[in-house]
Amino acid sequence: MKVSKKRKEAISKYDGNKMFSVVEAMQIIKNISSTKFDSSIDLSVRLGVDPAKANQMVRGVASLPHGTGKTIRVLVLCTPDKEEEAKKAGADFVGLDDYIQKIKEGWTDVDVIITLPSVMGKVGALGKILGPRGLMPNPKTGTVTMDLGKAVKEVKAGKIDFKVDKTGIIHASVGKVSFDAQKLAENAQELLQTIIKLKPSSAKGVYLKSITGSSTMSPGVKIETSSLN
Repeated sequence: MKVSKKRKEAISKYDGNKMFSVVEAMQIIKNISSTKFDSSIDLSVRLGVDPAKANQMVRGVASLPHGTGKTIRVLVLCTPDKEEEAKKAGADFVGLDDYIQKIKEGWTDVDVIITLPSVMGKVGALGKILGPRGLMPNPKTGTVTMDLGKAVKEVKAGKIDFKVDKTGIIHASVGKVSFDAQKLAENAQELLQTIIKLKPSSAKGVYLKSITGSSTMSPGVKIETSSLN
């Protein structure tokens, strides 16, 4: 594969074989990012689990102290008596039957869907549409709740949902290139510590196998894991 001039330049700025501390890695990623837009910075965390086994599935939420830097579009599916609460908390779209119909027709122009336990019967019928897009509300991630206002505020403030994929890797965004390196590191540490706390008791051997950070279109930077395991 031909390596572009920008990629060669980025690779020359650091030792790709070396592992760095979280804060060092965030600074390097900022230095090697060359997109004209404000790129997202993501972590890829390879875990020593078998996602095919139900007792080794790792899924959870992390509240990033400095947010993700992204504008999160929130849809709240609720009964009329809860609509005002959702709107005051900052939800972008609020309703029920009309939005369920829109989704059935193919509309999914949102990042997070929050709903009430009492209407999950209706929302559950949308599983084939929302599931593959990662939009299906789930009590484990706090998106099926009676406290809609709190849930909306948390998502808008930087609460993220993550899940290990079938290859054993968690992919999650921890901010933007424009963020200060220390703030990016604090976001990354919050995510990593949350993942560590969720280690399944049935997982044997090394849990955090590798961590790589990168921005949109940048090379990956290896993050040292021994102090985190």
